Amino acid sequence: MRYLIVSDIHGDAFSTKFICEKFKNGNFDKFLILGDILYHGPRNDLPKDYNPKECIKLLNELKDDIIWIRGNCDAEVDEMVLNFKVSEKLDLNLNNLRAHLEHGHHLDLYTGTPDLVLYGHTHIPECSLHNKTLYFNPGSISLPKNGSKKSYGILEEKNIYIYSMNDEIVDSFTF
Repeated sequence: MRYLIVSDIHGDAFSTKFICEKFKNGNFDKFLILGDILYHGPRNDLPKDYNPKECIKLLNELKDDIIWIRGNCDAEVDEMVLNFKVSEKLDLNLNNLRAHLEHGHHLDLYTGTPDLVLYGHTHIPECSLHNKTLYFNPGSISLPKNGSKKSYGILEEKNIYIYSMNDEIVDSFTF
């Protein structure tokens, strides 16, 4: 199966439209959103194209394809307008890989031993192996930090990639 992975949208309508089009045109099976969809948070500047209502509209069109993990900026009220289910964290099988999905603001409390940990929160892309577990952060498509580019992830078969929004590969790993 083929998965599109994104985190930290923070209400950016331009980036939401970009990633939704990427999903629709990319032959993906599921769209994994690792939190922080609508609100920009008190520590972040407003994204240039901040328009949560437009993000709601675009994402709700894909409601049957989205797996959403709650981020630290996601609120109960977001569940009232987004037509897909939210999970606090999730353990599941992705392409025969034991995967753990969470936003990442409590990642230091996680003690499991999956093949893959998908998380967001830092707005910094990461693809690094620690004790036989790959820690993968797609970065942020709206508010990248530490000089990183706007980015997202793709998991297909046993390969995982971080792409910048101009479609260059930032990092990758093969299991």
